[in-house]
Formats: sequence, structure tokens, C-alpha cells
Amino acid sequence: MVAGKLMAHMKTKPKQATIVGVDLSDKKHQICVLDKNGEILSERTIPNSYAGLDKLSADYPEALIAMEVGTHSPWISNYLKEKGHKVIVANARKLRAIYCNERKSDKRDAQMIAKLARVDTSLLYPIEHGSVENLENRQRIAMRDTLVKHRVALINSVRFSLKSLGLRLSSPSSASFVGYARKVLCAHPSKLQLVESMLVVIEAMSNQIKQADRHIKEQMVTALPESKRLMQIPGVGALSAVSFVLTIDDPWRFKDPRDVAAYLGLVPKRDQSGEIDKQLPISKAGNRQMRTLLVQCAQYIMRSNSPDCDLKRHGERIAARGGRIAKRKAIIAVARKLSVTMLTIWQRQIEYQPLVAIKANAV
Repeated sequence: MVAGKLMAHMKTKPKQATIVGVDLSDKKHQICVLDKNGEILSERTIPNSYAGLDKLSADYPEALIAMEVGTHSPWISNYLKEKGHKVIVANARKLRAIYCNERKSDKRDAQMIAKLARVDTSLLYPIEHGSVENLENRQRIAMRDTLVKHRVALINSVRFSLKSLGLRLSSPSSASFVGYARKVLCAHPSKLQLVESMLVVIEAMSNQIKQADRHIKEQMVTALPESKRLMQIPGVGALSAVSFVLTIDDPWRFKDPRDVAAYLGLVPKRDQSGEIDKQLPISKAGNRQMRTLLVQCAQYIMRSNSPDCDLKRHGERIAARGGRIAKRKAIIAVARKLSVTMLTIWQRQIEYQPLVAIKANAV
């Protein structure tokens, strides 16, 4: 009788797993479960659903779960953390051990992720997705960016179509393009009728972009007071400041503020061997949208009519070397220095001083 109860208890007792490697997909996820000695306990697929994740969590409570970054990794990682798991989200760009495999498959990927997590989680180059609220706000900004890109594409389509009919439109600002186009096309009713449907769509998209900008300025800036301090820097508007705060999330994740430039892909790649140290372009790692915004801010700072500041003088020194390449390097250098400046202001909770270096030299 006692033996029977013991056997029943052993059957119902959940398997304790040390590592679960997950290869994410749209419909089913491939998992590989390892024990503390690295032996494979289980390999199977689970459905991409809350029920499937609940089953995984119940089968292997408190397991370390590792997965690649992807479309589903933000909500899945947050959900599993709520279930009490330690979750590692691996940087897919860094996992060359997986992508260089000549016999790549979902099953092998899950195995590799689990094994790397067991040996040393730093090999996965973990990234942090942030809270659900943070992700929702970032998605709002991403959707605004999508609207802007599609509006530009539609405006170009209208201009190219009219150009093929012998009518050339200049390029005013995107926000004023519809009014300008209708004014010019009043003298060409047939051509106006041809592109009117496109103009209606462009106008609607412009209104949606205005609403998104209003939401960022009035609500998101208020909800993220750190962004107000960053907006003191000329060229850094509400969109750039809010995006920076949402992208970094925790300013103290960087011990050295200069590390934020590498995190955003604004530092050169490195390929050094022996006495050879190649000059390479920036890595372009991290958030592409944030990197683009910083470059746009740098372009504003480098304008001739922009206010004088340390950032501008830093870029001018590099641009003075001459040539188009020097100017491009200057823009990237200013964007890189700007990211460090923004993080420093955020960490130290200080006011922006445009000419700190000049004052220091004067003293």
C-alpha cells in the first residue's frame, strides 16, 4: 500500500529542469530541456499560446528559460517571468554558433540555446525587453514611424506619376504636400482627378501622424518626466527624448555612460588580428529607429544656424578634416556623443549645459 502511494507520488511529481531552450515560431515553439548535468530530458514542440506556456511552466517550475529575440519574445518573456521563471532573451545577431551550423534546424537551435545558457548566459548576449507598458509605448512610436514612411512613399508616387505626364511638383514638407498639390493642380483638373484618391489617403495619414505627435508631447512626456530634461538639448524633441527613455528603460544598466553608444550601434566594428586593425563602419546594433533619431538630432545640431554647443564644436572639428566622408563621420560622432550626453544627464539628474568644456577651460 505504501509502495503504491510512493509510486503514485513519483508519477505526479513534476520534472525539475535546470535549463529550457526555446526556439520561437508563429504557430509552435521547439523546446529542449536539460538537467543540471546537461543531459537532454525532453525535446518537443509546444503551441504558441498562453495555454502552451502554462503547461511548460507547470512541467518545469522555476526553470531557467532561454530564447532568441523575435516577434513573440517580448510578451512570452514577460509572461514567463510572471510565472516565476528566470528568462534569458538572446541576441540573435550574436549567436553565430547557431547560424553558422550547416545542418540548421529548429531542434538544433533549441539545443544550442539551452546548452549555451547552461554553460554561460553571457554567451547569449542577453537583452531586456522592458515592461508591458514600455513595449506598448514603443509600439505606438513604431506605428507612427510606419505611417511616416508610407506617407513619404505615397507622396513620391504622386510626384513620379505627375512627372511622367509632364507636370513637375516641387518637394515641400510632407505635412503641407496635399495643400500645395491641390493648389498647383487647380489649373489641371484632369490630373487632380487622377491623384485625388492618393491625396485623400495622404491627408488622412497626416492627420493620424499629428494625433500621434500630440499624444507623445502631451501624454507620454508627462508620463516620462525624464524626457523633459533631455529636451533641453537643442535638436532633441519630444519624439527623440521619449524614444530614448523607452529604449534605455533603466539608465543604470550601463556602468559607464559611454557604453550606451555601443548599445545603440554607434561605435565602429572591430576586426583586429596581430598588427592589422581594420577601419570599419559602425556596428548598427541595437534599436535602428533610436539610432536614426539620434542621427537626425545630430544633423540639426550641425546646422550652421543651430546654437553653439560642445556637441556642435566636436562635430566641426571632425568635419574640418575635409571631404564628404569627414562630414558623415562628424554626424555619427555627434550622434554618438549625444547619446552619452543624454544618458549622463539622465543618470545624474542635472541640467543641460551647452558649453561645459568651454567653461572648464576658462576656469
